[in-house]
Amino acid sequence: MPAPTLTKRYQHWALGLGALVWFAGIAFGARRLLDYENTPAVRANAPEAWPKASRIPHTPGMPTIVVMGHPKCPCTRATIGELALLMTRLHSQATAAVLFIRPEGTPPDWEETDLWRNAAAIPGVTVLADPGYREADLFGAQASGQTFLYDASGHLQFNGGITALRGHSGDNIGRSSIVALLTGEGTAQRQTSVYGCSLRTPNPARMQEEF
Repeated sequence: MPAPTLTKRYQHWALGLGALVWFAGIAFGARRLLDYENTPAVRANAPEAWPKASRIPHTPGMPTIVVMGHPKCPCTRATIGELALLMTRLHSQATAAVLFIRPEGTPPDWEETDLWRNAAAIPGVTVLADPGYREADLFGAQASGQTFLYDASGHLQFNGGITALRGHSGDNIGRSSIVALLTGEGTAQRQTSVYGCSLRTPNPARMQEEF
């Protein structure tokens, strides 16, 4: 059988190199995605006492859970799902409010996405818009999915996230800690990592296109 010509050898070499580059690209992309999922956002520098200037409903004598969200952050879908499980588990032992930011210059109802509708469907949850980041600033929130628990006296008990990774649903220390703090069952941590997109973006229109 005649030996392969130089051209055929070059073709085989080029195909092999192309396959190697392709696999390397897939591996690099998978690693970047994994790093992104595992990298927490900036946790809030939250006030220890309920901000007096806040317009969020806070029933005296009742613990309150507050979730800050970007209405177009895909990671926050998991947070809303975890909040639904949390409220079911608590059986009216706390009220909850979900705040969706509305940047200046965005059209009316910009924040009323499917995330808003999903949150509004959870019993015991009040959903509100946060024009101009007013409430986010009061609570020091930086990331979508940021969650707080304030006790019946308005003192901060929990500051963190209620998902284990970015955009991942399932058992996590944040959700179980809030349950433990309110029921006395299990072990609680008062701070956990937050996994979500930044609440602020310099270009809201581009954010809308990306999400």
